[in-house]
Amino acid sequence: MAAMHSYSLLFCASAILFLPLSWAYAPLAGVTALSVKTSQGVDLSDFVDTPSSKGKKTMLVLGTYAADFNAIEYAQRLRYYMPELQKRGISKIGLVLNCEPDAAKKLVDLVDLPCDVEEGYGVTLMVDPQGSAGRAFGVGKGWRPDDSDMSPYLKLFGMLFGLGAWATLPAVIGGYIGNPFKPQPWIEDAIAVGQRKGRWPNTALVLDEGSGKIVTNKFTELPVVGSWPRRPLELATLRLQNMLDISIKNWKELAPNEDELKAGVLTQLGGCIVCDDKGSALFEWKDPGICAVANFEDILEKIPIE
Repeated sequence: MAAMHSYSLLFCASAILFLPLSWAYAPLAGVTALSVKTSQGVDLSDFVDTPSSKGKKTMLVLGTYAADFNAIEYAQRLRYYMPELQKRGISKIGLVLNCEPDAAKKLVDLVDLPCDVEEGYGVTLMVDPQGSAGRAFGVGKGWRPDDSDMSPYLKLFGMLFGLGAWATLPAVIGGYIGNPFKPQPWIEDAIAVGQRKGRWPNTALVLDEGSGKIVTNKFTELPVVGSWPRRPLELATLRLQNMLDISIKNWKELAPNEDELKAGVLTQLGGCIVCDDKGSALFEWKDPGICAVANFEDILEKIPIE
């Protein structure tokens, strides 16, 4: 009896010792998304646990449907912050969108986000049309997610006023009033991309006619507030560009289909995680509302340059 008890203790100790090796980031264990490049399934737990040969950290953004403000802003932020993320050893970055592959490719083309270029550069673009990965991660499901009788568009309308998404109004209002403390340089870059692609409003920046580079940001000329790190109306101007010339103009190509609407992706929010090479989370975020995506400046502050 004593011998059997000893064997049991030994077995339990061994199981505990090797448990961390059995899976990486537990919430995503066994959860897959489809690679847009290869059309093959990608185990997301393995993805965050296996850095590229050029770094020791991995970032995974669990986005929303392709026409959504949150998905658009995540893509725009990834475009701008990729070099800074790489300086911190985050050389493998994945973006999962709740849409079909063609919609995902359309969105990243609209924001000039390099995807599936080479190891250690660009973003691995993946799709999860039903939003299963985000739900496994624990993202918000919006207002009345279990009410199958209510129109998903009515639910989305309620979320614009904070129902099931408390941070929506503060995030939207913040785009108008600016922030005198923390910079958001990605906004200027995203507006420039939009102007180069002919999107309106198109007068916020003066661009060089030959190179397309930014010559003048007219928001910096505003009295008093022009010196703020994030000027009033700057982010609101970008969001107007995004709404008119990305989301609405390309709605048929970017919008969720009927099956995806039934799965709840119209109101599902997003999030992101940065993991080390053991699958331990270094930074984790779940969007608390529409337009309330992760602040990448917080990621840069939390994870030092290598």
